[in-house]
Amino acid sequence: MIDFIIVIFYFAIILFVALRGKISAQSTAEAYFLSNRNLKWYSIALSTIATNVSGYQFLGMMGSAYLYGLAQANLEINAVQGILIATFIFVPLFLREKIITITDFLKLKLGERIALFYSVSNILLFSTVAIGAALFWGAYAADMVFGEELYFVHEDRVTRIAILILFLGVFSAIYTYFGGLSAVVKTDIIQFSILLIGGTVVCFIAVNEMGGWNQLYIKTPEKMHLHLPSEHPTLPWIHLFGLFFLNINYWCANQTVMQRAIAAKNLAHAQSGLMLGGLIKYFMAIIIVIPGIALYSILGDSLGEPDLAFPYLVKTYLPIGIKGIVLCGLFASLMSTVDSTFNSLATLWSIDIYSKYINKKASDQEKIQSGRMAIIFSLITGLIMGLVLLYIKFDNPESAFTHTLNNLRYYINSGIVVLICSAIFLVKPKEKNILFAFLITLPINLLIQFLVPEMNYFIRAFWVVFSGISIALISNIGRFNNLSGIFRSASSKIGKLGILLLVSLILIHVLFH
Repeated sequence: MIDFIIVIFYFAIILFVALRGKISAQSTAEAYFLSNRNLKWYSIALSTIATNVSGYQFLGMMGSAYLYGLAQANLEINAVQGILIATFIFVPLFLREKIITITDFLKLKLGERIALFYSVSNILLFSTVAIGAALFWGAYAADMVFGEELYFVHEDRVTRIAILILFLGVFSAIYTYFGGLSAVVKTDIIQFSILLIGGTVVCFIAVNEMGGWNQLYIKTPEKMHLHLPSEHPTLPWIHLFGLFFLNINYWCANQTVMQRAIAAKNLAHAQSGLMLGGLIKYFMAIIIVIPGIALYSILGDSLGEPDLAFPYLVKTYLPIGIKGIVLCGLFASLMSTVDSTFNSLATLWSIDIYSKYINKKASDQEKIQSGRMAIIFSLITGLIMGLVLLYIKFDNPESAFTHTLNNLRYYINSGIVVLICSAIFLVKPKEKNILFAFLITLPINLLIQFLVPEMNYFIRAFWVVFSGISIALISNIGRFNNLSGIFRSASSKIGKLGILLLVSLILIHVLFH
């Protein structure tokens, strides 16, 4: 009961903080979508990583770490690659052009039709898989940890999780609807603090139950390698090539992630915030991956469903009161992802579609209202997808579900990487050629999957993106951009910090090879 009261208190605080600064009828569209372009470095760092970390990391990635060990950390630490590219290449361009959405940037570089395809693709992806996956993981985690306490919701487990999906989706939509990006960032800071505390507690308790940090190499030495053999079916070391491209998509071309940097007070705040976020990703890798390895050292391979690793640790080893805080951390990871996605969807729809194609003379109030309608619509589609994913998960409970969801995302994300890279490498390219390179990635993806079904999906993504970029570049010979001076830093100090962050990533790969 104490844990349950803590959770209720947490929801009350989040709602109070979010609605306290709700957008008034006289507010501008820039205030609603970009918080008046006044975000500071610490807000950018905490809100960006809070958006990035969702329930699927704690459940899906910890479950995958239980199966595959330290290699799962690649998906966390190698985010630094994408963060550095975003920090020193894309963000300076975004801020210089004063864009509101990534679509604005692609329109400047590649043309209006391609920008429209990007926007529509992201709206479809965010309103289905992104929101649906986050809602599913949050509800699934709650039921795993608090199944007995939540029995009053419904006696059937699947129905109970479905009801939780509906509740969490509606709750997140309410405060995003009224507060815009400002409410999202304020709640993200609170939620990330709770998430960090909860994750750290679980990590240290798991390591303590295992017998200490040194036991990682004594009891599970086979799990302590970042690089698995090239023939590994899920995480071969060569998956890093595909992961490199996919990190460009996530950290450089994802409106949900980039919206904070675009809303920065200035370039120095944007770059400092993103690099701090890169350091935080290292810590997130520890508190997400290490507990999964520790649990394997305790149980061996007796845990039938890998995604139960995190709930098992919480239910088995955490005392009353602490368990409630950890569950709040899970809800925080869910809502910080969902509210950011809602806000980005509202921005993409209102700025890219509504005010450019439906109502070209829209006032700020009409733009805000249009964005709010997009939140309601995406809530419905996200809820439907969450229920679909619930069915898929329970149809095959033994799988590491995080990789199933990644596979779904990459069908669209591969094409987006082609667009964002073309915008950097090319000057006034032929629009039809770029559009073809973008669209062809989907049939190439399906073709490779049909011809070589055993190919790892990260490797498949690499070949899909490589093919798309090659088509874009070859078909635009003579239109290459001058890449001298492509890296831009607000100061020499920030530039040196960027180099140190890159060196740290290289050292980690060498030390934990």
